[in-house]
Amino acid sequence: MTLAQKLQEALGAGSGTVVDDLAVLESHAGDKWTANHAPEVVVFAESTDQVGRLLRFASAEKIPVTARGAGYGYVGGCVPVRGGIALTLARMNRIKEISFADAIAVVEPGVVTGILQEQVRAQKLFYAPDPASLKDCTLGGNVATNAGGPRCLKYGVTRNYVIGLEVVLASGEVLRTGGRVHKNKTGFDLIGLFVGSEGMLGVVTEITLRLLPLPPARATLSAAFATMPLAAAAVQAIFAAGFLPSSLEIADQFTLEAARLDCGSEVVPAGNAHLLVDLDGQIESVRLEMASLKQIISSRKPNTLEVATEEAACERLWALRRQFSNSLRATGLTKLNQDIVVPRGRLVDLVEFAERLQVKYGFPIATFGHAGDGNIHVNVMAADYNEDERVRNRVERALDELFQQVLDWGGVITGEHGIGLAKKRWWPEATSDVARQVHQRLKNALDPHGILNPGKFLD
Repeated sequence: MTLAQKLQEALGAGSGTVVDDLAVLESHAGDKWTANHAPEVVVFAESTDQVGRLLRFASAEKIPVTARGAGYGYVGGCVPVRGGIALTLARMNRIKEISFADAIAVVEPGVVTGILQEQVRAQKLFYAPDPASLKDCTLGGNVATNAGGPRCLKYGVTRNYVIGLEVVLASGEVLRTGGRVHKNKTGFDLIGLFVGSEGMLGVVTEITLRLLPLPPARATLSAAFATMPLAAAAVQAIFAAGFLPSSLEIADQFTLEAARLDCGSEVVPAGNAHLLVDLDGQIESVRLEMASLKQIISSRKPNTLEVATEEAACERLWALRRQFSNSLRATGLTKLNQDIVVPRGRLVDLVEFAERLQVKYGFPIATFGHAGDGNIHVNVMAADYNEDERVRNRVERALDELFQQVLDWGGVITGEHGIGLAKKRWWPEATSDVARQVHQRLKNALDPHGILNPGKFLD
């Protein structure tokens, strides 16, 4: 019997659940990073019971299982590098409950993040995490990578909103931890263990999320400056004045030039650095705070300054920020996105270091991202990356320098994308011997046969 036939028998599944068609295998071979490896079979799970049966079978047969959502990760985290089974959770996409009284949502992992946000918003509730790919990425993927987004400055990341999980372990056992209460100190923080575990400790089949009251007002400020140091100084001035924006984003000259070519110069403010600031809260407080904020930024002599106070107008300003990644890809260069995090006071140092790397290695480096928490996306833009080994080697040397400098500053090599395959070679430098040993002991305890997402940073 083929693996697909054995799985069909083990799962008792209907037609279309277990697939080994070549086109389907290839479509589940990668994500948004460059790595690609086809599985032997794809399983479209539709229930927790099916996931449990699959993992019991895979554990007994010692077959690799790589779980995936929408495939919108940036680090090759869901690439099935050891073949085996690609377990897709896209069909488990029900929003089981939204409770205003309890301020929670209960969802399956295949729910698209943006769809949940829309549905809770309709009930005057708010799900804060907002990764740039929110219209495509799934909540299961967000949990796997502990996804963030611009709003994490004020509101925190995915981990801060997960209060309950149903997880199928490698053995096929179902673990339920947490629940629908907003405070819980019953034993170890098992939720925190699984959030951000990149599919290597278990497969999440249900998520209970904490929701917030929907802020009734919002305002956005867009400002362009002549240089990145001027924009970075404006960031520090905002904090010095006691503001905590919900989002505070920055972008450099190369990113803006790419956006001008892709979106049109009329939608990109004139300048070499861009600052985007969001405030939210009660109507009157947002109005007063934005007036003060506008005054602070005006005193910094920006090239352009625009304020929006209506939802549609705010979203128009944010549309440019959400297009940055696509605009960089539209240059035709290979975009290698590094979501490093530095202490906030190192923002200008990071930009200047990236500029020196550009000169040294001869390819553009675009920097943009979450200025408020130091999580800046440093994008190496390389021509002929996939065709020329010499280019790839130069990129690796540049990244060696980047990551070493970030670590020397007390930063980290990933803030929201994860390690996956893309950053596997830097994992030892980014962690201590003891930390790696603890990771490995946890992995061995929960997945003794090493079947869950093998080939990633713990191998």
